[in-house]
Amino acid sequence: MNLPDLTFENAKVLGPDGLHEQPVGISDGLIGAPSGRRIDLSGYMVLPGIIDLHGDGFERHLAPRRGVVKDMRAGLASVDAELAASGITTAVLAQFFSWEGGMRGPDFAEEMMRSVRAFSSMTDMQLQLRLETHLIDSYDRALALIEAHEVGYVVLNDHVPHAALAAGKRPPRLTGQALKSGRSPEAHLDLLKSLHACKADVPAAMAKLATKLTKLGVQIGSHDDPDTGTRSGFRALGARIAEFPETLDVAMAAKAAGDAVIMGAPNVVRGGSHDKKVSAEAVIRSGACDALVSDYHYPALAQAAFALADRGVVPFEAAWRLISSGPARVMGWTDRGDILPGLRADMVAIDIETRKVAACLTGGQISYLAGPLAGRFMNGTM
Repeated sequence: MNLPDLTFENAKVLGPDGLHEQPVGISDGLIGAPSGRRIDLSGYMVLPGIIDLHGDGFERHLAPRRGVVKDMRAGLASVDAELAASGITTAVLAQFFSWEGGMRGPDFAEEMMRSVRAFSSMTDMQLQLRLETHLIDSYDRALALIEAHEVGYVVLNDHVPHAALAAGKRPPRLTGQALKSGRSPEAHLDLLKSLHACKADVPAAMAKLATKLTKLGVQIGSHDDPDTGTRSGFRALGARIAEFPETLDVAMAAKAAGDAVIMGAPNVVRGGSHDKKVSAEAVIRSGACDALVSDYHYPALAQAAFALADRGVVPFEAAWRLISSGPARVMGWTDRGDILPGLRADMVAIDIETRKVAACLTGGQISYLAGPLAGRFMNGTM
């Protein structure tokens, strides 16, 4: 059930033409003409709800410690609460389908997606499958999962440590990975060797899979492209989204070819990549970035928008669009991302002085409300 008609008054509202003080109405879950109960939001900004196209922060909620996944519903409720408190109204949960096993293995992916579909969340939770390219024997299983749960976004990853295996060396972090997967180090190493050995068969298998995904209307992306040749190869498969390109040259080449470029908000907040790749700020300054995503930390999205404005990288309005209308355009979603009549009432209210998220509304429902603003909602006038 949606809220009764209401109107936010006296707030600075971010519309397509910038921040202005104007009333915003909500009716039947959509943005509409001012009507009904009036709520004073002076001292707050009302911004389009945040759209997060890639986040795996949910893993910490589902398993606070390794191997501890007792009740998926309790974990998803915790995810939902953090998303709303972070101002996120649409969250694409990036679930691995990988040889890494554990929470990143096919068994868990199937269980997790079943649980998300059965869970009634306030946040609009969408699903992304991060498919390891060398797991070709499991492509059919992955495709069945994608079809069964109407997964709209598939990202192709390759985390096999090819360099170490080609040199005959023991890959780094092997023992830790083996423990997470439930395998012995020896068995895990044998698996990695077999995945490395099938390298020549991967391109043809990926091409067949990509054709099937395209027919299903699935968006395809690549992850951590190290060079322009790799990006071109994925583009030829129909992967028109470049997640976290590793260099500025790759990001700019992707943009020039009409591909969407996604960078991490934590990269912006900390002032650079944690593993010495291109800084997200540099990509944004170049004009090549279409959207920022939470990656592994949901609160980083709003923090990144303010950081970009404070540093003079882009105006605040443009920074916020990297986490709202920008992601909506990447996915082709026309029902959200802006504050316009007829769109979903996905909005976040932020205290101008403290910059804290004070309220979050998803589809006209209050998903988060805290502090003094809660009193204003209770005392609104007709």
